[in-house]
Amino acid sequence: MARIKDVAARAGVSVATVSRVLNDNPSVTEETRDRVYAAMKELRYVPNAVARSLRTEATRTIGLIIGDILNPFFTELARGVEDEARQAGYTVVIGNADERAEEQDHYVRTLVEQRVDGLLICPTAEVTPLVEELVRTGRPLVFLDRTISGLDVPSVRADGATAIAALVAHLKSRGHRRIAFASGPATLSTGRERTEAFAAAMNEAGLDLRTEYLATGDFREGSGRAITARLLDLPEPPEVIFFGDNLMTLGGLDEIRARGLRIPDDVAVASFDDVTWFVHVDPPITAIAQPTAEMGRTAVRLLLQGVAGRSGESVVLPAELVVRRSCERKGA
Repeated sequence: MARIKDVAARAGVSVATVSRVLNDNPSVTEETRDRVYAAMKELRYVPNAVARSLRTEATRTIGLIIGDILNPFFTELARGVEDEARQAGYTVVIGNADERAEEQDHYVRTLVEQRVDGLLICPTAEVTPLVEELVRTGRPLVFLDRTISGLDVPSVRADGATAIAALVAHLKSRGHRRIAFASGPATLSTGRERTEAFAAAMNEAGLDLRTEYLATGDFREGSGRAITARLLDLPEPPEVIFFGDNLMTLGGLDEIRARGLRIPDDVAVASFDDVTWFVHVDPPITAIAQPTAEMGRTAVRLLLQGVAGRSGESVVLPAELVVRRSCERKGA
């Protein structure tokens, strides 16, 4: 097994620098941090704290690492996790990765050092040596909402393909033909899956999938607004913008309102992810609702199977289309 001095030699830094990286010392530059992480991945290095913790007794706690605590989807997901864990006699410790691999690893190390009995992770796009080591050592682990190709980890996620197909069919029935999609990043499984499902649905409906109507964001508000601005500035803007998540939808709504445009008369809007405030917008937003709380509860049950030494299978739950008034056409 690789030692810390091997990592230092491979990265061309001192042992003290590697230690500072492992302890998230802010004095380390981003370039040095990247070199150290690359060396850890090449050597399959696992910090001693992780290895030691594999031999500890149960603590009746589980760790949950979410992608973005500001996203209402993850808030509801965490609530589902906590409700189920509490009923099973467990306490949940939550970390916010802020969609960054280094923050995810910080919480993995912290939670493992606190000897949680298992981990629920909404993984970032990057596969890190620490997460790979968790998988290799067999620590109870479940991926939630997202998956990582090449890692054999049970997961709980929603399948939105059927709901996306229903949305495209609904839009077509209302007379819409020019439909744009503001997706999340292709580096995340959710971004890829939603884009592929949208393309398949457009093909099935016999609608033209125009390249200029496909845009990639980061599942955050700013990218939703920037994409909306670009789409609305096209010589022939889309009739509908379908956003890949609720925060991108919020950014899109801000841009539409800033231009003095009306929904749905000037541009229609739909969202993947349904949140409570969508019904309070005028007009209420058509959305694809994920069974978010049930995903959290199911993930806890699956994780506790692993804690008990029993293998579990991945679970896919269906999402559903919720039709409101944000995609209606005049006279429809």
